[in-house]
Amino acid sequence: MRLRETDTIAAIATALSDAGIGIIRISGPEAFRVVSRIFVRQDGTSPTAEWKSHTIHYGFIEEDGELLDEVLVSWMKGPKSYTAEDTAEINCHGGVVLLKRVLEAVLRAGARLAEPGEFTKRAFLNGRIDLSGAEAVMDLIQAKNSFSLKASVRQLRGSVSREIKSVRAAILYEIAFIESALDDPEHISTEGYPEKLSALTEELLMRLQKLLDSAEDGRLRREGISTVIVGKPNAGKSSLLNLLVGEERAIVTDVAGTTRDTLEEFIQLKGIGLKLMDTAGIRSTEDVVEKIGVERAQRYAREADLILYVADASRPLEEDDFQILELIRDKKVIVLLNKTDLPARLTAQELQEALGSREVPVIATSAKESTGIEEFVQALERMFFSGSIGSDQEVVITSLRHREAIQEAFDSLCQVRKSLELGMPEDFYSIDLMSAYASLGRIIGEEVGDDLVEEIFSKFCMGK
Repeated sequence: MRLRETDTIAAIATALSDAGIGIIRISGPEAFRVVSRIFVRQDGTSPTAEWKSHTIHYGFIEEDGELLDEVLVSWMKGPKSYTAEDTAEINCHGGVVLLKRVLEAVLRAGARLAEPGEFTKRAFLNGRIDLSGAEAVMDLIQAKNSFSLKASVRQLRGSVSREIKSVRAAILYEIAFIESALDDPEHISTEGYPEKLSALTEELLMRLQKLLDSAEDGRLRREGISTVIVGKPNAGKSSLLNLLVGEERAIVTDVAGTTRDTLEEFIQLKGIGLKLMDTAGIRSTEDVVEKIGVERAQRYAREADLILYVADASRPLEEDDFQILELIRDKKVIVLLNKTDLPARLTAQELQEALGSREVPVIATSAKESTGIEEFVQALERMFFSGSIGSDQEVVITSLRHREAIQEAFDSLCQVRKSLELGMPEDFYSIDLMSAYASLGRIIGEEVGDDLVEEIFSKFCMGK
């Protein structure tokens, strides 16, 4: 372990804001000595012996005779702590100025300021959690909905790690058998082995495919569905955005082309997260500013997970509508037939005919009367989740890094299957099995370099 990783570190572990309490976390071999230099007990004496682990002590923080705060200090001796090191947490009164002042006293007493994510990094380096567990900590902090929260907690408790380790153990056993058979063919027979390995490979491929199948739904539920609202000018896109958001976020007027730039909002509809983007009305225009907005709308529509095409029920289909229909031809689309409170000049049947043979949900809505939203949410659930992933599913892949590693392992096992079908020698199986084993090892941190570790933990907040 490098010298910097054996320092005693400290940071504010709670948000910097006026609050009831704030916590300063200290971790490392000198944690007790650092605290003892600035902590004074109620009787005015300093700690003279190391406290019993997992105890809380009442007293005051003082520096150079100056009283800074009345505090509680939690003491946890390693390895039974978050970092698996000696750890103290000073529970102060909340407040930005106060917390910074106490932290400065801690640093002058012998600690150094922790880097972002360094406490969790130490937990990983000390073997208390693996890399997938460390990433779950960040996911837990950043959870935007109940699904993300539950998935992060399960991952923190080892759901992903257990499955990955189980698959790796099965692969490693076969690698060891092949290597042993190659080294000692007189005593270890490979007769009938290809059939046995073939059956195991199919089982492992099924397990990895199940994880891959959970990845896209997991990503959408964790990050939210990237959703772009498109339509011709004055179709009611901004009114719809305001209705979904629940407040007046977009300017709504009768003037065509009011929206010229994109407006983004993150909302939740019955636990489904949507990263909503309202865009400029798509039409042919000579206005330079509006033209830029239209080009952006077209670009965002091509990149989105979902298109909400807002059609105006009070106007027949026009050239601008057909331009939009061409743009969204190969995308996931929900059509909202808006302004159904006005006399109808466009029907759902006409829209379906314009969409061709595609089965696209067409939902009658009125942003003015707040109707159609329930039907929209139901269509959303059917389109994206369709019962394939539940909130109680044990293992869900929500990380792109994990998905890529699993895909690489899956591809390597496909190569094993191909070698078996072609009757290749056993050492061919071993090469691809080892590749799958290494790919899965990257998920739990057993096959990663320092650069990746640094990159992952640099994304953490200070104090975590």
